[in-house]
Amino acid sequence: MASHALRLRPLLSTARPTPPPPRAAAGRRSSFVLVRCSAAQALKIKSIPTKPVEGQKTGTSGLRKKVKVFQEENYLANWIQALFNSLPPEDYVGKTLVLGGDGRYFNVEAAQIIIKVAAGNGVGKILVGRHGLLSTPAVSAVIRKRKASGGFVMSASHNPGGPDNDWGIKFNYSSGQPAPETITDQIYGNTLSISEIKTADIPDVDLAALGVISYDDFTVEVIDPVSDYLELMENVFDFQLIKDLLSRPDFRFVFDAMHAVTGAYAGPIFVEKLGADPDCILNGVPLEDFGDGHPDPNLTYAKELVFIMFGSRAPDFGAASDGDGDRNMILGKRFFVTPSDSVAMIAANAQTAIPYFQSGLKGLARSMPTSGAADRVAEKLNVPFFEVPTGWKFFANLMDAGKLSICGEESFGTGSDHIREKDGIWAVLAWLNILAHRNKDKKVGERLVSVEDVAREHWATYGRNFFSRYDYEECESESANKMMEHLRDLISKSSPGEKYGDYTLQFADDFSYTDPVDGSSVSKQGLRFVFSDGSRIIFRLSGTGSAGATIRLYIEQFESDASKHGLDAQIALKPLIDLALSISKLKDFTGRNQPTVIT
Repeated sequence: MASHALRLRPLLSTARPTPPPPRAAAGRRSSFVLVRCSAAQALKIKSIPTKPVEGQKTGTSGLRKKVKVFQEENYLANWIQALFNSLPPEDYVGKTLVLGGDGRYFNVEAAQIIIKVAAGNGVGKILVGRHGLLSTPAVSAVIRKRKASGGFVMSASHNPGGPDNDWGIKFNYSSGQPAPETITDQIYGNTLSISEIKTADIPDVDLAALGVISYDDFTVEVIDPVSDYLELMENVFDFQLIKDLLSRPDFRFVFDAMHAVTGAYAGPIFVEKLGADPDCILNGVPLEDFGDGHPDPNLTYAKELVFIMFGSRAPDFGAASDGDGDRNMILGKRFFVTPSDSVAMIAANAQTAIPYFQSGLKGLARSMPTSGAADRVAEKLNVPFFEVPTGWKFFANLMDAGKLSICGEESFGTGSDHIREKDGIWAVLAWLNILAHRNKDKKVGERLVSVEDVAREHWATYGRNFFSRYDYEECESESANKMMEHLRDLISKSSPGEKYGDYTLQFADDFSYTDPVDGSSVSKQGLRFVFSDGSRIIFRLSGTGSAGATIRLYIEQFESDASKHGLDAQIALKPLIDLALSISKLKDFTGRNQPTVIT
C-alpha cells in the first residue's frame, strides 16, 4: 500500500521501478474529511537532566551529522532545547510551528522527539506533514501561508540517507527563511551550557493519519504535504499553458525524483494537475535511503536521467530534484544547462513568460561563486543586482526588503520571492512555462523551440559564461585547511597586474559581504582570483557535509564570440583549470588526483 512505501529499504535492483499511483505518498486534499480529531488530552511536562555534547555547531544549512550521532542519547533533544533557549518566548510560546522533512532514515523518530520538546516548551501547535514529509520549499510555503512563527526542516539535503549515512536539522523563521547566523550562533552557545530538556510526556503521534490531536493547550495537526505548495505554484505559473505543452504528441518530458521527497509532489503536480504521462516520473517513491542512491541532481549522481537525456531517443525536456526538493538540474535533448545559466535564462524570460513576474522584476542576485551570467541580465533589464555569500538566508533578507525577485546558486539552487528557500520544482515549472510560452503558437509537426534553442539565443544576446565546479569530497580537514591557508598567504602577497601564465590579475581577496538591509557583515566566504578579462578562480570549503571537508573549486571565463559558444566547457576552461590546480597545490596538500564530482 502507498502508506507503507515511505518505509521501504534499499532497492535490490537498479531497474526503473513502476511509477507510484498519483499522490501515493502525499495524500489527497479531498481525503481531509476522512481524518480523526481527538478530544483534548492531558499534557504532562517533565524536565530531563542533560549535559552538553560536542560538535553541535551548525553550518550554512543547519546541523548535519551521521545518523548514529543523532541517535546518541539526548543529542537531537539537546539541540532542539538549545534552539528554544535561544529564541524570545514570544516567538514560540502559544504559537504555531511547522515540521517536515525529506523522508530519509530517522525522520519519523526525530519528528516525535521534536514534537514532544516543542510541547514541553510551550509551543501552541505543530503542523507536521503526513509521514513526516514536507519538502524544504513546502515548509517555507506552509510557514508563510499559515502565518506560522517558524518551522523545522529535517533533512541533510542532497547527502545520502540510511542508517550509516547522514541526517540533518535546521530552523526556518517566520517569513520561511533559514535562521540567521545570530540565531544559529546562539543555539551553538546554548548547546555548550545546556542542563535540562523540557519535554511532554505524550504518546507518539500517528503521522500516517491526517487530522488533529489536542493535549490541553498543545495541538498537533498532520497535514497534506502537497496542497499548500501546489496552490502556490498554481498562482505563480500558467498551468493551463504548461498543460497544453505536456499534452502535445510531439513533446516528451521526464522528471527524476531520485527516490526523494519530490516523489510525493511529482504525481499531484505533473501528472494530475498538468496531465503528464505517469511514466514521465522516474524513481517517484520516497525511500528512507533514496534507493541506496545519492540524491544530488547533477551529471554524476543522476545517472539514469542523464543516460536517458543523452540517448538516441531523448525526450525534449528532463529535470531532477534532490533529497529535500530545493535543488534542480535542467536538461534538454542531449544538452545540459548549468545552474548559473539556468537562473540567468529564467530571469531573462520571466516577465514575458511567467504570470507571477508580469509586472517586472525587483532585482536579481546570485551567490559569489555562481557565474556572472545573471549580472548581464540585470544590466540589460536595468534592475538592481546583488552578489551575496553562499547561503539562501542572504537572498531572503533582500526578498523581505522588496529588493529581489529571482536568484540562484551554482550548486543547483534556483528560486524566487514566492518563498524564502530555493525551490527545485519551481525551477522545473519555470522552464516548462518558458518552453510552453515559446511554443504556444506552434502547430503539431512544426519544429519546437527547444531548451538548447533558448540557451543559444541567450548566449547570442548576452555572451556565454563558461563555468565549471570541481568538488573534492571528504578530504582530510587538516590538509584542506592547510591548502586554504597557503592560498590566503598567496593572496596577501599578490598585487594587481601580476601575470599568472597568460592571465593578468585584477585582484585577489577573501570575499566579505555587508548586508544592504540590516548592515550585518560576514567574512572569509571564499578565496577569489579575478583576472583582467573577467575570468575567475574561486576556492571554498563547503559546510554541507557531515564528515571531513569538501573543497570546491570554481572556474569561470566569459566568451562574447558566438562562434565559440558551442565549445565543451571543460575544453574552453582547461587553461584556467590547470592554473587553479597549480597555484593551489591541491594534489600536494590532499593527495587527490581527480575531483569526486565535476559540474
